[in-house]
Amino acid sequence: MISIHDPIHGTIEVTAAEIKLIDSRPFQRLRHIKQLGFAELAFPGATHTRYAHSLGAMAMATRMIDQVLPSLALAPADAQRLRQSIRLAVLFHDLGHAPMSHVSERVMPPVSALALGPWVDKIDRQATHEDYTLKLLIDSELTALVNGSLGDLGVTGTRLAALVAGRAPPGDEQAFVINGVDYLPLLSQMVSSELDADRMDYLRRDAYYSGVSYGHFDYLWLVANLTTVDHGGQPALALQHKGVWAFENFLLARYHMFLAVYYHHTSVCFDHLLGRYYDSGEYALPGETEAYLETDDMQLYGELRRSKNPWAQLVLRRRAYRLLLETHSFGEAPEDVALDAELRAAGVELFRVRSKGVLSKYFKKREHVFPLLVLERERGRVQRIEDYTPLYRRFEDVVALSRIYCHPDQLERAKQVLAATRPSE
Repeated sequence: MISIHDPIHGTIEVTAAEIKLIDSRPFQRLRHIKQLGFAELAFPGATHTRYAHSLGAMAMATRMIDQVLPSLALAPADAQRLRQSIRLAVLFHDLGHAPMSHVSERVMPPVSALALGPWVDKIDRQATHEDYTLKLLIDSELTALVNGSLGDLGVTGTRLAALVAGRAPPGDEQAFVINGVDYLPLLSQMVSSELDADRMDYLRRDAYYSGVSYGHFDYLWLVANLTTVDHGGQPALALQHKGVWAFENFLLARYHMFLAVYYHHTSVCFDHLLGRYYDSGEYALPGETEAYLETDDMQLYGELRRSKNPWAQLVLRRRAYRLLLETHSFGEAPEDVALDAELRAAGVELFRVRSKGVLSKYFKKREHVFPLLVLERERGRVQRIEDYTPLYRRFEDVVALSRIYCHPDQLERAKQVLAATRPSE
């Protein structure tokens, strides 16, 4: 075993076979993509990378799978395969992220350019970072490395892609079926769900590096109360009722991190400035594997330095538009339209950004995914989490912020207009 020292999880142990995969170009690329994009402009410590997050998420996934494996009573070889599969699926879950993360998805090509074949059901849409993750798992040098190192154990690039995608690999539908039981849904819950290894790492990591306290929760108690229950003949992730309060704390941590860090007005502003540069058509992401591996934050900044585009120059010089007004609303209200018009009539250069995030996507797809269940062992009762705690239902709502930013040299003029039109602001 090889030890990797991490400020969030302490020592993370990896095997020699895993180190070969960690050293691959697709994974090492994540060293050069910041986890929080422009957040470091507001939180100077937030320079951590998706590389470190991915290692941390693997550590969390290991805690989760080690907690629930005893309840499955699998043969040692089968347990080893599932354990190794979930470790690597979570390790590689962010492979496809673009430079500066989510804002750059707007310059991704049509998904057809990635040639994913049967992995994609709908081809008349734009690619996402999840599509690129699948691409790198099934069609890159990493694919051969996984197959060569761990294929004898039954771990392959396509099977890892299946766990990330939450669907059986095309042509290998029995990949995670053991003794007639399909473990794919259970494992996929650990990769992406309301209580997954990804969130349990990034909340704590992002809070730590941002220097805020909002992202902390009792992850040890949360994991200690994980188990599995039968759901329609298949094992599903469940939380013993003693752990529900820790889950509620986890939900609140995510909510507060959205408001305090992820939607901070500075990073939202620079995302918009970069987006305006992207609108020029000067920069686009390739669909081909080798070309995509050459993209990262440094490559993007090189393009910005070479560009004469004024929006690119604003990003490079860290010359933000100034926040004039923030409201917790979305949609275009008549008073918003009137205020924008008043400001423009006064010669103020501005833009309005509406940030809208759904804290839980579960409610829109609850009929198509495995639920997180709550087990009351003493009473022999199993309930969906949304039926057990009313706090969870609040996360069906949308976090929405509407902000007006104005040119930095026109802030005082803009404030005067705002004071005249909205004296109470």
